[in-house]
Amino acid sequence: MKTLAKLPVTIVTGFLGSGKTTLLRHMLDNAEGRRIAVIVNEFGELGIDGEILKQCSIGCTEEEAVGRVFELANGCLCCTVQEEFFPVMRELVARRGDLDQILIETSGLALPKPLVQAFQWPEIRNACTVDAVITVVDSPAVAAGTFAAHPEQVDEQRKQDPNLDHESPLHELFEDQLASADLVILNKADLLDAEALAAVRAEVAEELPPAVKIVEASAGKLPLSVLLGLNAEAELHIDSRPTHHDHEGHEDHDHDEFDSFHVDLPEVEEAALIKALGQLVERHDILRIKGFAAIPGKPMRLLIQGVGKRFDKHFDRKWLTDETRSTRLVVIGQELDQAVIANELRTALV
Repeated sequence: MKTLAKLPVTIVTGFLGSGKTTLLRHMLDNAEGRRIAVIVNEFGELGIDGEILKQCSIGCTEEEAVGRVFELANGCLCCTVQEEFFPVMRELVARRGDLDQILIETSGLALPKPLVQAFQWPEIRNACTVDAVITVVDSPAVAAGTFAAHPEQVDEQRKQDPNLDHESPLHELFEDQLASADLVILNKADLLDAEALAAVRAEVAEELPPAVKIVEASAGKLPLSVLLGLNAEAELHIDSRPTHHDHEGHEDHDHDEFDSFHVDLPEVEEAALIKALGQLVERHDILRIKGFAAIPGKPMRLLIQGVGKRFDKHFDRKWLTDETRSTRLVVIGQELDQAVIANELRTALV
């Protein structure tokens, strides 16, 4: 009977750096025997999130993990479902008797609604159901005004500042990610006091129907009983959820306003690198920086993930004997001059 049951799919969405990958790592580390397949959707040339997830202790060797983590490398899932998503899902459907759960981490620039609608396709809907769309919110970013409750007022203020981009899609994207949610996680709650966190909760709640629950978390640490088994069957009612992009054709929906590129560097001093990255963020409209660094004298690779001026870092694993000890960083932002940014970073680290 197992092969006849619909395979539950959890879609994890959220803005850049909200903590989606951290949440997935927590879920995999606490799978308690569940057989989980993961689809990672990357925006950028370096599949860093896929590499991070492959380091999780999910009870299999690195070779076995390769067969469980499916990494889609060319950006927004809603734009590429027919090219990449369907073949991956077809393979997983064929193996659904060997699986208990599918987790999909969308790019921070993806719109979740078209992805959920893909589960209405006959080839998928008979075998899978969207157990829930989980939207992860960067609570400190919302508290800082990155996503205001009244975007029109913010946009008016932005128009008065010639140094700011006057047409930003970020507020609408954030609202669309909330519009598709069955569960919202206010992540990084430990970084705010009670008053600020309450304000974030109130702001997010304005965008949600009463049935959608909001929970708070630090580093995505929540019981799997809260995250799985919601039985939302989101694909059945997603069409009734209005979003900003409902009336746009594919030709109108692209991410040309976002740039993504990587910078390769040799070994670098940790403190100098973090300082240089912070200065870059101040000078350019950079949304996120992530990647790996080789630190002189350190046998392990330094993982770096930055959102705005906030950078998280830790040593994730030892360098392999056949690896070149080098540094690679992905830079994501708007209207970025790749040559200028790369030159500034290299100059700062000389």
